[in-house]
Amino acid sequence: MKKRDGTQDWTETARTLSQALPFMQRYDNAIVVIKLGGHAMGSDEAMQMFARDVVLMRQVGINPVIINGGGPMINHMLEKLNIQSEFVNGKRVTDQATMEVVEMVLSGNVNKRIVQAINNQGGLAVGLSGKDANLILCEQADRELGLVGIPTTIDPTVLQTLFTNDMIPVIAPLGAGKNGETYNINGDTVAGAIAASLTADRLLLLTDVEGVKNAKGDVIAELSADQIKEMIATGAIAGGMIPKTETALSAIEGGVLAAVILDGRAPNACLLELFTKQGAGTIIRPD
Repeated sequence: MKKRDGTQDWTETARTLSQALPFMQRYDNAIVVIKLGGHAMGSDEAMQMFARDVVLMRQVGINPVIINGGGPMINHMLEKLNIQSEFVNGKRVTDQATMEVVEMVLSGNVNKRIVQAINNQGGLAVGLSGKDANLILCEQADRELGLVGIPTTIDPTVLQTLFTNDMIPVIAPLGAGKNGETYNINGDTVAGAIAASLTADRLLLLTDVEGVKNAKGDVIAELSADQIKEMIATGAIAGGMIPKTETALSAIEGGVLAAVILDGRAPNACLLELFTKQGAGTIIRPD
């Protein structure tokens, strides 16, 4: 909208900010854990928009925690280095050579790209992995899969310290074993476990789909834990959506108030979910 003199009319912007006030008050000092999947990272422009949204969240009193994925980037680097992968039941075996690439990509380029984007928007982001300060201790998930782990202990002390200093943690989904091993952990699993350890207000799983859909292909705005379990049992939820909804259920059972599966490629997805009445994606709440 333009004024008669050709300058921008900011009335609509002011109205939007005013409408967001109750939601900002609602989330003041809340902890929001965000899983940013590899497919949802998008272009540099999309990354800048995501970073700006995260900095705005911190500015209005929310403590955001980012868990970065990076599956497509890992695949690309393995191909580039000509490292052949073995699969068991469709899951990649993580041997030592693969693990070195996984750590390089997740803790290196991908993690630091997010950190730099947030810092460029005026935030104070700190990149770390689950190995730092014994944040995530884990054990081997399946001997056949090699260095793939599942979290056994989460110590969020370092995250609380960062919150106190107005810093934004960006965590690569790696963990330490009891004998000093480095384990690769599913990013959604890490996000759910971190959210539960912090008793987060929200867990936002940013992915490349709009949310949980019904048989007609329409996104379901809200589901209960029991409805999710029933949809998994009947096959209404299938494929890659199963582990995401199971992560949401596990987080809720661990004390998280609600989990949301939403399209990370959509502009301002996090702000739409947190600061508008209609939200975004599918919100999953306890029964």
